[in-house]
Amino acid sequence: MRRLAHRPLITEHAQDLLMPLSSSSSPSSPSSLPSASSAAAPASASPLASGLASAPLGAYLFAFRGGELLVREDGAVLPLDDIRHHLADAQAAWQAVGTHRGQPCLALALARDSAPPPGYVFRRLREVMGELEAPAGVLAGRAFQVAEWARTHRHCGVCATPTERVAHEFCLKCPNCGHSNYPRISPAMMVLIKKGDSILLARNANFAAARYSALAGFVEAGESLEETVHREVLEEVGLRVHQLRYFQSQSWPFPHSLMLAFTAEYLDGDIKVDGTEIIDAQWYGPGDTLPNIPPTDSVAGLLIRANLPRG
Repeated sequence: MRRLAHRPLITEHAQDLLMPLSSSSSPSSPSSLPSASSAAAPASASPLASGLASAPLGAYLFAFRGGELLVREDGAVLPLDDIRHHLADAQAAWQAVGTHRGQPCLALALARDSAPPPGYVFRRLREVMGELEAPAGVLAGRAFQVAEWARTHRHCGVCATPTERVAHEFCLKCPNCGHSNYPRISPAMMVLIKKGDSILLARNANFAAARYSALAGFVEAGESLEETVHREVLEEVGLRVHQLRYFQSQSWPFPHSLMLAFTAEYLDGDIKVDGTEIIDAQWYGPGDTLPNIPPTDSVAGLLIRANLPRG
């Protein structure tokens, strides 16, 4: 996927800490494996009214500084609304992103030079998501995507007029020309290729450690998911596949991707890595020692473990 080389799809940390926003699971995933989508859903995922200045005390805050989330120094605990005035002025456009423990949740992308209030610290979202209790961890991924969307769509892309949040919908609308903006979601496929009793695992050039995983790539304009699978497999490892089967999906909020995982059967061709994104790819069969693979809190880890060579 050379066109998107500046936006690496899978990184080592992202494979470790993918967090879902749904509770769907795949029938092909064995019941003994934990589901990448097993985290409890937030009590409410619906956007609240756009008038956020009057949010009741007790609201949970998802305050982001770049890719960092504000939490308490003594643990992965979210701040409450009583410190909102320490973070931004009264006119800041906090976004309603749902509820947690019956309380509203607000999200905001802060300035990159923001300092944490006393007793709080900014930590990398990828690290802290897994430490938050399950509903809050799931909601943090959504909050990050919504906060980034609001930060990057403050003005209309057509006429440059400041946009306004639409009540009860994730929509920023231009009051001048009516142009509407919704949170961006970038679909990407992941595919594990099977050849008899063997599976293909590949090492991405962006992995800091020697980790091997399934192939992955973004869907390009005008493509179906199936077409993306065929194109990416041919580009990255020089193989052709058939008999695609859907496995499972998972949200990846870094910053706004949706992973859709498949298995596919090998059709023909010899492995020839592109040397740019994929630097090594090998078949692993029964009795072979597997390389370092993603953990089970990622859809990649579940996909591989659900199709391990038997024997």
